Amino acid sequence: MPFPLYRRPGGVVFLDDDPDYLEMLAVVMPPDWYARLFLRPVDCINTLQQEPPLWEADAWQQQEIVNRWREGAALIPQILQYWREDGTARFALTQVCVVDYSMPAMSGLRALSELTNWSGSRVLLTGRADEQLAVSAFNRGLIEQFIPKQSPDIRLRLTEAIQALLNTPNARQQQTWRATLLREQHALVCNPSIARTLEELARKQGWIEHVVIGAPFGVLALDHRGRVSWLQLEPGEKLPELAEIAESEGCDAQTVEDIRAGNKLMDLELQLALGDSHKSQARQAFSMACDAGLLYAALFSIDEALSPGQANSHERFMQAHGERKLRD
Repeated sequence: MPFPLYRRPGGVVFLDDDPDYLEMLAVVMPPDWYARLFLRPVDCINTLQQEPPLWEADAWQQQEIVNRWREGAALIPQILQYWREDGTARFALTQVCVVDYSMPAMSGLRALSELTNWSGSRVLLTGRADEQLAVSAFNRGLIEQFIPKQSPDIRLRLTEAIQALLNTPNARQQQTWRATLLREQHALVCNPSIARTLEELARKQGWIEHVVIGAPFGVLALDHRGRVSWLQLEPGEKLPELAEIAESEGCDAQTVEDIRAGNKLMDLELQLALGDSHKSQARQAFSMACDAGLLYAALFSIDEALSPGQANSHERFMQAHGERKLRD
C-alpha cells in the first residue's frame, strides 16, 4: 500500500442495543481510540449527521493551504498554523461506524442508510442469520466490512478491521496534497519498498498525524504530545545540488562532502520556509533503495514554539474525551 499523503487519528462509533456488549467493547478496544458508544440508533444517527459540515470545513481549510501555496505562500508554516488554530477539533471527527445488524428499533443496515451525507467507513456486526444480508450489502458497497458478532476472535478481528479502515487514506485529502508533489516525488512515495520504510519510521517515531508535501519534499509529522518533526527526502541525483548550496551557505568542507556522499542532509529549504525562527542544521541521513534509484532521508526537529504543543495535542484531547460511557 502507498504511504498516505495525509493521515490523522479519528473517532470510532459503536451502535448496539446490548449494553453488556458495548461495555465489553469499551474495555477491549485500544485505549488510544476516541470511541463513543450508542444504545439508540436515533441518537447515533443524529450525532453523525452533524459532522458532514465539519468535515467540509476541514477539507476546505486544507485546500486553501494548497491554493495559497500556488500563489507563493510556503506550505510548512501554513500547515503548522492549521494545526495550532484547529486545536483538537479534527480529532473528534468520526472515521468509522460499527453497527449491530439485529436491533429491535431499527436494523443496522437501516441505521447506516440514514447516514446519507456522512462519508466515513461502515462496519456491520452480524448474527448467523444475517450473513447473507451482510454479503449483499457489502457487494452493493453499503458497508466496508461485516464481521460475525459471535466469532471467538471477535476482539482481534474487529480491532484489525477498524484499524485498517482508520489507516485507509481519505480520497479527498489524498487529492488535495497530491497537487503539491511532482510526478517523480509521488512515484517515490508510492514505491512499495519506500512506503514500508516510511510506515516503520512513522511507528518508531510515534507519529499520529502527517502530511507529505513536495515543496520542500518531505513529511511534516505530529506526535501524540503535539511535537512536530520534519523528515526531509532527497533523491540521490539532488545531492550534488544540495551540497553546492550548503557550501555557498558557509558550511565546512566535511559537512559538504558528507551531504554529497549521502551521509548527511541539511534542512536549508526548511530554514527558508520558517525564516529566522529556525536555524539550519545538518543531520545524519539514511538511504532507501527502490527501482527508481536511491532516496535519502534525515529527521529534523522543529522548535516547540512553532508546534501545536501539549495544549493542542492528541494526548490532551484523549484526556478530555477518552472516557467511554454508554449513551442511552
